[in-house]
Amino acid sequence: MDRREFVASLVAGGCAGMCVDLTLFPLDTIKTRLQSQQGFYKAGGFRGIYAGVPSAAVGSFPNAAAFFVTYECTKSVLGAGGALAAPHVAPVTHMLAASLGEIVACLIRVPTEVVKQRTQASPSSSTYNMLLATLKEEGVRGLYRGYCSTVFREIPFSLVQFPLWEYLKTLWSLRQGHTLHSWQSAVCGAFAGAVAAFVTTPLDVAKTRIMLAKSVCRQPTTDGLHQRGRFHLPGSLREGPALSALAGRPLPPSPAVRRRFGAPICWRDCREGVPGSVAVGPHAAGPPRGA
Repeated sequence: MDRREFVASLVAGGCAGMCVDLTLFPLDTIKTRLQSQQGFYKAGGFRGIYAGVPSAAVGSFPNAAAFFVTYECTKSVLGAGGALAAPHVAPVTHMLAASLGEIVACLIRVPTEVVKQRTQASPSSSTYNMLLATLKEEGVRGLYRGYCSTVFREIPFSLVQFPLWEYLKTLWSLRQGHTLHSWQSAVCGAFAGAVAAFVTTPLDVAKTRIMLAKSVCRQPTTDGLHQRGRFHLPGSLREGPALSALAGRPLPPSPAVRRRFGAPICWRDCREGVPGSVAVGPHAAGPPRGA
């Protein structure tokens, strides 16, 4: 791939990705809320369907550009010679190129996706506040929660979409005897994307729920404050005199807190000076016993 082709892939891929992400953002918000374990209406319903759009706007161009540059470069390298240059193994070349492209693109995609999806599921919070809250509660590592699950979803998606897209373009081009027009290539891409989305929807649901998950206590103590496997209460709800009691033990959560959280709560801030919280499934409701 020469410099001209590199720049063309960078700009065209970035612009295409940004246009698609911003145009279809309302549908993406609805999808995230439908996949959220707390339910569509509790996650916001049809309110604030553009919640999280700044995160998508910032990340879509570099994310798409990174994918298409990696995809085209890998295709050029693999197709330059050797066994993978043969026409009958072209689908294998496309699969390998798409897989590598997804791994690289996810380095940019996952942080923006985490912030975007958490804002979509909490429309009362802004993108900026959600970013600060994630960094404060979980650090930079929290921005990469769900990286592996995203890669495991995106690679199968690309393994289905791009070989099918290339095959449909080649077949249509041979039938009509000349290169496809832009709208014909778009039709092939739409069909290939629909098939890939249908196949990988279960993986997408798992990825969404992992990204929306709360962090849980890993401390081995069982003093009524630390509870291994219980969800951490956010600092904003943990602070204040309402959570102070005799001997330093917290009061039981209010009805509002019980409705908001779904699993028993660890009341002590385990992250202060003690590393380690891990992500598990999203929250449900109910106070810790003995708290």
